[in-house]
Amino acid sequence: MAQWVTVWRAAQLVGVPRGVLQQRVRTGEIELNDGLVSTETLLKFYPQTVLEHSGMLERVTHIKDEAFGRRVRERLLPSQEVLAQRVFRQSQELADAQRHLQRYHALVIELRDRLRELLTQAGGDEPRLLALQRQLNDGLARALATESVDVLDVMDDMLKVVSAQVTLRPSGHQFAVEGHDTLLQAGLRAGMKLNYGCGNGTCGMCKVRVISGAVTKVMPFDYPLSEAEKQQGYTLACAHTAASSEISLETLEAHGPEDIAPQQIVTTVRALRELAPDTRLLHLQTPRSHRLRFLAGQSVTLGRVGSADTAGDDVQATYSIASCPCDDRNLHFFVRREDNHVLARQIFDGTLKAGDAVNLWGPMGQFVLADSTHPLVFAACDTGFAPVKSLIEHALSLDTAPSLSLFWLATRSDGHFQANQCRAWSEALDPFEYALFSDSSPAAGARQMAAAMRADLFDIDCDFYLAGPPDFVDALGTALLDAGVPAAQVVSEFV
Repeated sequence: MAQWVTVWRAAQLVGVPRGVLQQRVRTGEIELNDGLVSTETLLKFYPQTVLEHSGMLERVTHIKDEAFGRRVRERLLPSQEVLAQRVFRQSQELADAQRHLQRYHALVIELRDRLRELLTQAGGDEPRLLALQRQLNDGLARALATESVDVLDVMDDMLKVVSAQVTLRPSGHQFAVEGHDTLLQAGLRAGMKLNYGCGNGTCGMCKVRVISGAVTKVMPFDYPLSEAEKQQGYTLACAHTAASSEISLETLEAHGPEDIAPQQIVTTVRALRELAPDTRLLHLQTPRSHRLRFLAGQSVTLGRVGSADTAGDDVQATYSIASCPCDDRNLHFFVRREDNHVLARQIFDGTLKAGDAVNLWGPMGQFVLADSTHPLVFAACDTGFAPVKSLIEHALSLDTAPSLSLFWLATRSDGHFQANQCRAWSEALDPFEYALFSDSSPAAGARQMAAAMRADLFDIDCDFYLAGPPDFVDALGTALLDAGVPAAQVVSEFV
């Protein structure tokens, strides 16, 4: 019998991006019932979900779907304690279902026996009683008949043990908790804009209210919850994980950059690495007790104090963050050689080295993903790839865009300093494609890029994100607007 699951869970079951299913919903191929999709419908569109041999799942759940088994094995299982709690709660649900079935069975048997008595008293030829008896017997035969197992329903039961589904209220956003992740870590990994501060149970900013389901503590915390808060179901997302397969949490989420408070953090240089002769990766790490809360695509100001080059003045520069908010302690920046910028010069000449302290102020900027399910198109010039990379990683975490396209222009010999990353995304992800361009002029390269986009994309309702020098951004933005792209669907950043 068909079951009904959320689009988020459906994507997990058939192994496709959520955005692909949402696109089928928008085009009318898949119909929703109260926001849920039928497993029977899923099997029609994804018949490759078949039963095959898989020893691990045969031992655990008698499922023999090799592809599904492989996906489960690739997940990091939660701790034994958490796994035991989820299995226990699943067992409670099963016991409740069995108890109800036994009561229904006893009731049906009692009704059948009573019907026989009435027929006997009526001489065995009462038409209405005979019709009722046939209806009862036919119904019992159908209920007891052997039916084929709904593969996706069985997979769903298995996934509920391996990973928990969290629904945020009032937004309705959903994400999975897998492995040893806390609720906060899982939410950030899934691209949620959750409120938090220290991430280690001290500040209380990640406080959420458990509406339904159960959580369990996985790390100690110092923040004192009041008795009233405990009775209302409040807990710290950074110190707890899911103990049941489904949880609803009440919490506020950031809607945009204006909801992220400015922060000042003393970070440490974790590593400096050459990406190309004129491009360096700067890897900063925040303290465990003070992580940077930011949105993908934003920038920060970095500064050193007491540099010999400036006779004690601050050495400051603003850089776009090239990493995803899901890893808020490890911040990556792409720095190109600029002799007239003191901080960049120190990075290239070795004055700044691993272990040094760097002040950080931020985040800042409006170059963030809009709340949209359109296909996404990213365009970068040289180190404008930094905020674009952050946006792409965030979009992949959200898993809501039907497709992602990257166009990257290099005006320098080493401008495509992370082409291997683009190739890896393209090979690993079906909905991702990219194209590399080279031109010494940012404006001319932008026009070349616009012509390529027009050939492939302008018949699609896309959101465009442009990052690079002003000449590049202005030229490409103008070309997009002239081609009929709505201004609201073009977001730009000067880098």
